[in-house]
Amino acid sequence: MRQLRRSVLTCFLAFASPWAIAQQTAFVATWAASPQAGGANPAEPFDKIEGQTVRERVRVSVGGAQISIRLSNEYGSAPLLIGSATIAAPNDFASVKPDSIRRVTFGGRTSITIPAGAPALSDPVAFPVSPGTEISLSLYFPQRVTTPTVHLLALKRAVVSRRGDQTMAETIEGANTLSSIALSAVLVPAQPAQRLVVAFGDSLVDGDQSSVDADRNWPSDLVRRLGEMPGGSKVAVVNEGLIVNRLLGDAFGGVNGLARFDRDALAMPGVTHVVLLEGINDISFPGAKLGGSYLADPADMLSAEDLIQAYRQLIFRAHARGVKLIGATITPCEGVVIPGYYSETKDAVRQEVNRWIRASGNFDGVIDFDAVLRDPDHPSRLLPRFASQDGLHPNDAGYQVMADAIDLKLFR
Repeated sequence: MRQLRRSVLTCFLAFASPWAIAQQTAFVATWAASPQAGGANPAEPFDKIEGQTVRERVRVSVGGAQISIRLSNEYGSAPLLIGSATIAAPNDFASVKPDSIRRVTFGGRTSITIPAGAPALSDPVAFPVSPGTEISLSLYFPQRVTTPTVHLLALKRAVVSRRGDQTMAETIEGANTLSSIALSAVLVPAQPAQRLVVAFGDSLVDGDQSSVDADRNWPSDLVRRLGEMPGGSKVAVVNEGLIVNRLLGDAFGGVNGLARFDRDALAMPGVTHVVLLEGINDISFPGAKLGGSYLADPADMLSAEDLIQAYRQLIFRAHARGVKLIGATITPCEGVVIPGYYSETKDAVRQEVNRWIRASGNFDGVIDFDAVLRDPDHPSRLLPRFASQDGLHPNDAGYQVMADAIDLKLFR
């Protein structure tokens, strides 16, 4: 009888669909990017896709024997048809190793129509990846994509083909872009005692001004640092930063942080910790001008208490899910190239907020990014050796210092 049960189980595993197996397995996010609306930019290849293939790359934080991809049509105004999809090991942004190409299926089918406003999760694909592995995803869009869901600041070159399904091709030739389309997460089977850290915030999380194709934002630097530590592969890290994002107001290309926190942080499979770095745009947008237009009405200046109340909301919501929320201090920006973005009055608000982050005890832990990036002789600006040319964002060295400043004990 025992042998018969083993034979039945063996047959089941041999013939079970990936979908059925997925129902038995818990997954954890190993990479992610916050979805946002594509803009009407004639120069952007993603804004005029029709009958073309897109090839884009991501680097996972933890590994696994299978992967599953999450696609998003959350900002689409019409159903999105994915005609076919493949994953592979990349040679570069446009080419892959031919023998590594694997088809991606959805409920056993090679294509899927994603309703407007919805995401879709693929079947698990037998595609073993090690921590820090880069993978390539190719998506064929048979129909016109009128309102793409993208991530604008991918900072990794992707290629949009000429017409046709080229998902199985070794090399794709076409237009290049530094954004990504449709892909919002990559999952792997969760391991016992696995933890997931979601880095949540604005462009200082997204990695603005870091080197292209180098994964030099601080969440990626943290992944590399964890990889050098015993047991570090048990901690996944995903980047849910979003350029120009604010906690309390929508901005170009993305909804406010309070609105997207559940989707981008608390709903991430396996999440145990969130690192929050957001608020500089809330403080600095009112009265600042870009291209002759105000980023926010000068009359909409926020107080420190306004931001603190927003933080408290996120803390309550995280704790209701059993997730730890770690607060990060807001970094300085005197000398920023955007007129009106910095003022002494705004910096006083920033410093008051930082005092609360450090001393209130409301967060489950604190990372003092301000302390490691500011110029000790001029605390309202970034230390020059860590500053990019825009005066707001760190350079690669600055992002590395941020990752190095994180006490890894926070993620226990």
